[in-house]
This record gives sequence, C-alpha cells and structure tokens, in this order.
Amino acid sequence: MESVYLRIFLFVLCSLGLLVLSRRALKEIGSHGFYRFFAFEGILFLILHNHPYWFDRPFSLPQLIAWTLLGLSIFYVVQGLGGLKRHGGSKHREDFPGNLPFENTVHLVETGLYRYVRHPMYGSLLFLGWGACFKHLSWLTVFVGLVVTLFLIVAARVEEKENIDFFGDVYRDYMTRSKMFIPYIL
Repeated sequence: MESVYLRIFLFVLCSLGLLVLSRRALKEIGSHGFYRFFAFEGILFLILHNHPYWFDRPFSLPQLIAWTLLGLSIFYVVQGLGGLKRHGGSKHREDFPGNLPFENTVHLVETGLYRYVRHPMYGSLLFLGWGACFKHLSWLTVFVGLVVTLFLIVAARVEEKENIDFFGDVYRDYMTRSKMFIPYIL
C-alpha cells in the first residue's frame, strides 16, 4: 500500500512539473502543446502504474516488446533533438508563444530521421507510452495507451497545420514524402 501512495505522490509532483513546463501551451486551447500535455500525463500514469512490474519476467514476450519500444523511444528522441539542433535553427516566434524553445525552428529539417518521419519527438512519446504499457498489459493500460496515441495524433495534426502556416507549400511537399511517426508505416 505504501508503494501506491508513493506513486500517487510522484504522479502529482511530476504533473505539477508538466503544468509548469506546459503553462503557456495550456492557455492556447487547440495548440499542439495543449494536446501534448495530456499525452505526457497519460505516459506518466503508464510509467508509474506499471512501475512495480518493470522487471517482472524479463524474457517474456511483453517485456521484450516493451524494451524494444523503449529503446526506439530513446533513439527517436536523440535523433530528433540532434536534427533540430543541427539543422533547424531557432528564433522566438510571436505566432506560437506556447512553443518550447527547441520547437521554434526556422528551417524545415529533412535530414536524418526527419527524412522519413515528420514527428520523431511524438514518435518517441508514442514508443515510450506503449513501452510502459507493455510492462504490464491490462484493460486499463491498453485504454490509456490508446488515449495517449489519440492525443499524440491530434497534437501532430495541429502542429502540421501550424507548420503549413509557417513553411507553406514546402511543408505540404514534405508531408507527401514522409510518415507521421513510423517510417513507411504511420
């Protein structure tokens, strides 16, 4: 029972941190950051809810799937942030005050993982959420995983509209050559 209270405490504490991080985006209902906040909350729930099972039956199929997804999540976030830092440039954009600083790119990045995937950061969150879900599959965790997926898709769609407004037809063309989260699939 002690563990449950600790996980609730950690959920509240981490949620406060996410609220601070997302405070400007939450004021802009309908922005991609608004929807991303709820995806973060769902992923936080999955991680803390399944924490007691993190290392149970380490060679079972669900655990192997979970570790594979978690590894992909790390790969995506490293590649995504690296690509943005090397090729995206950065400038404060008044039209998107809720953006985090690394999101305010001035150049469309189409190299590395971005050549195949438009949203590696959201893809990373998708893999993280499902990796945490597979640590202990239940109706609840699968439901939360689906809700997280829905919020990430909505966030990505909204961000794509924002990117079309900023980059124009160049971004529309890029959308025809890349997938949303997973190369050649989705």
